[in-house]
Amino acid sequence: MITLYGTPRSRALRVSWLLEELDVDWQFHFINFAKGDNRSEAFLAMNPSGKIPVIQDDDLVLTESAAICQYLAEKYGQGQFLPIPGTPEAGHYHQWMSFIISELEQPLWTMGKHKFALPEAQRHPEILPVAVWEFDKAAAIAEQLLPDSEFLLGDKPTVADIMLTHTLMWATVFEQQIPPKLAAFRDRMKSRPALARALEKTEAIAAKAVD
Repeated sequence: MITLYGTPRSRALRVSWLLEELDVDWQFHFINFAKGDNRSEAFLAMNPSGKIPVIQDDDLVLTESAAICQYLAEKYGQGQFLPIPGTPEAGHYHQWMSFIISELEQPLWTMGKHKFALPEAQRHPEILPVAVWEFDKAAAIAEQLLPDSEFLLGDKPTVADIMLTHTLMWATVFEQQIPPKLAAFRDRMKSRPALARALEKTEAIAAKAVD
């Protein structure tokens, strides 16, 4: 049984969504930051940074959402959600994954850090306009690169589609401007039943934990 540690709408959503797409058995362990769950001895033993998501799959403990999703797709995907290694599609897949993490998500996380995540003494609001500029620049490039196909690599979704959609959902919450093709892509992907199931499961468990 796979255990996912996190909160419902954090980067853990990338993992819970993929787990539902792959139709594997998994359970959710809600990490309540308000109660300091992420600083407990047990959690820090799994991830010394105190960050989420974390998965435990038998004896394996794994952190970092992109690495977790890659691992899950490789182990449980049965050829789904990843391109064939060594193909042009695989090259484009890795290009998208790198771009999403390093260019599109990075300025959003800068906004998050300087709005709420960092200790107050380390927050510098003056950096926020720069982060908006960086996101707009990356979003314009993603809009240009986005193919006319239903998914990033053709007619089948991959982990990169989930990563991109979640990043765009995050950008929407942060009230950033999303170019039209990217917005349409986000809306198509958000309608997938697996995403709804992941949110329903994790939010129900989180709600019980804070009662």
